[in-house]
Amino acid sequence: MSEKPQLELFDNPSPKRNYCITIRCPEFTSVCPKTAQPDFGEITIEYCPDKTCIELKSLKLYMQSYRNKGIFYEALTNQILDDLIVACKPRWMKITSRFTPRGGITTDVVAEYSKDTGVARASSSPRFAGEAGPCKHTNSGQR
Repeated sequence: MSEKPQLELFDNPSPKRNYCITIRCPEFTSVCPKTAQPDFGEITIEYCPDKTCIELKSLKLYMQSYRNKGIFYEALTNQILDDLIVACKPRWMKITSRFTPRGGITTDVVAEYSKDTGVARASSSPRFAGEAGPCKHTNSGQR
């Protein structure tokens, strides 16, 4: 697949409530742009939906579109976050990419977005200092 498939959405069944959806993609593959060797890892998507949720079959096809793409872990993680933010406009989202060892080295990349700040940030740690943590973000004072 050379183009990214369209991400499909459905209406959030409980838009007035903050709740967290966690999606794990344990068989993720892409290609190292330096060596052309395959990279294997797990992508975890955590998000608090606003008006829409991500439909899983379209997400699977989207993730498979990276199978033959040469991309660094950091760019990959941030690209997935950017694409999902544009598609579903969540209240909060975090993407964690965990790649299997290569040459005895493992890599985890975490990128996070909050609608409150409108800023996507990346970190090597699971949480940012001063953050409320997953699913504790609010929208217009609703809980």
